Amino acid sequence: MEKQEQTEWDAVNRLLQHHGFKPVRFADPTENKNLADLVLLERTSSSELRVMLRTMLTDSERRQALIQELIQSNSKLKQEVEQQQARAAHQSHRAEELEGVLAGVKVKVQGLEDSIINKAAQQRGQLQQLQQDERDAEMRCQALQLQLSEQVSQVCQLQKKLHLAVKEEEKRASRQNQAFQQFFSRSARLHSPSDQLILDVISVYEAQLQELQEKLKRSRRCRACKNDTSDSHNTDMTQLTSSSYRSLLKKTKAQREDLKSEIQRLRQDLDSRPGVKELQWCKQQLRRMERLVQHTNIRSVQTETEDPPSSSTETQRRVTESQRCITEICSELKVQDVGHVVAAVRARCREADSALRLEKILSDIMAVLTDPSAPLALPRRRPDDDAGSELEQIIPTLETWSQQLSALPDLQRSMSMLVKRLLPWQPEDGARPRSECVKVEDVMRMVDTLLDQTAPDDKVLRTPTKPTLQAIVSHFQKLFDVTSLRGVYPRMNEVYTRIQEMNNVMRNLRDILDMDDRAPPSEVVNTVARIMTGCGFYQNPQELLGTGDIDSIIVKLKEHEEFFPAFNSLVLELLNTLGAESLEDILPRVRTLKSMTE
Repeated sequence: MEKQEQTEWDAVNRLLQHHGFKPVRFADPTENKNLADLVLLERTSSSELRVMLRTMLTDSERRQALIQELIQSNSKLKQEVEQQQARAAHQSHRAEELEGVLAGVKVKVQGLEDSIINKAAQQRGQLQQLQQDERDAEMRCQALQLQLSEQVSQVCQLQKKLHLAVKEEEKRASRQNQAFQQFFSRSARLHSPSDQLILDVISVYEAQLQELQEKLKRSRRCRACKNDTSDSHNTDMTQLTSSSYRSLLKKTKAQREDLKSEIQRLRQDLDSRPGVKELQWCKQQLRRMERLVQHTNIRSVQTETEDPPSSSTETQRRVTESQRCITEICSELKVQDVGHVVAAVRARCREADSALRLEKILSDIMAVLTDPSAPLALPRRRPDDDAGSELEQIIPTLETWSQQLSALPDLQRSMSMLVKRLLPWQPEDGARPRSECVKVEDVMRMVDTLLDQTAPDDKVLRTPTKPTLQAIVSHFQKLFDVTSLRGVYPRMNEVYTRIQEMNNVMRNLRDILDMDDRAPPSEVVNTVARIMTGCGFYQNPQELLGTGDIDSIIVKLKEHEEFFPAFNSLVLELLNTLGAESLEDILPRVRTLKSMTE
């Protein structure tokens, strides 16, 4: 028992020495002659004194820690105040800079407003100038339209003259051919000099005959004018009745109407006829056709030298037939020049070849789409079905396939997220570029891996492969934020230690609060918060110490630190002198001694 008490006092002495106090020494009364220097304590008093000393020392440690925390918090607050002041100064400086920038911006805005006003004035002047130019252009346009109308009227007159000249030329050519046929019983040859001389003689005689006819017409016209003047004079003199005048007026009106209708018909006929450019183009085409016909005629003559010459009517018929065939070919090929016929025929041949290739490609596509193993396959074509309706179903089917293929990247991303969630230790594949095509085999491989890794096969003990172990280690390195395998074990031990400490704390709290062992941590935290709120543990240090600021709290704590050692030594001396066992016994014994001295 004495050894246990000695051990307890040794522990108390170590605490006293740790805090800078003198230890309690034990003395033997037989060896020490001066009994006044000794204090005799009972075991209960000794134990209470030890408890009191431990309590005081722990209270002192707690107060020291509180003081240190308050000092640190004060220094932090001072630093925060300095930071706030620095920020305020920086903000004020920044505000001054912004004011300067704002002033500069105002100056720039004023300059921009002035420039915009000047530009607006310039644009207004330009707009007025453009309006004036537009009016001038309209006037010039009207003048040009007048000139155009005059030129159109001139063109109409020229077209009329040209039409008359063409008719006269055609009549002259027909008369020449008729005269030549009457003399020689055959048609004139184009490149024959003798025939050409005969035609020239016929044209000279025709010109002389035409001059004589014109002279005859002029003489007849003069004679008719003389007769009309004499008849009108006699009529004016003899017939002055109203009936004759009315009949003459009706005839005049009828003639005017006939002339108007004739003029209208001539205008419509003129409008329906081609212009100068079209006539020139037609002449060029006619010359080309004539050359082509002549070439064909020459070839036919060369090939049929032994045959007797055909009649002129048969040749004319063949020429007409060939011209008709060439015209139909040009209209069918939609070409206007005979020289473009061969190119158009070649283009049609190329189109036919490409159509055959396209038909083969379409047949291959239909074979793929109607395959029973194809997804969303089309039904096979029946013999009585139309090919057009089957071809119309190709586009929707291909669009459906395209949508399904475009959804493959989304499916792969979803599978990657699922694998990452279920198998976090698996190595992550590199980021697949969007331009790379996603295949169904990749998705199936991911599904097989997921099924293989998560299969509920508890009976078969499978040894993890080396890549799996490496993936697990890399996962833990990433989780614990370490760079090597050696750093994983200390972090895991630290995690396990913290988990066990937390479990012990929660178990102790459940025991203290008389809660069930299966109570969740949230319920434990709520219970502790209710207890602390009810006991008033959330009071501020200012309210506990009765001070107004942190500096006064620190002063109070420093005063307490200076006062407590002297008070502690005084209490110990009083206890030793009065032989009291506790602080409550000191005051009664002092009163007793005071009454005894009085």
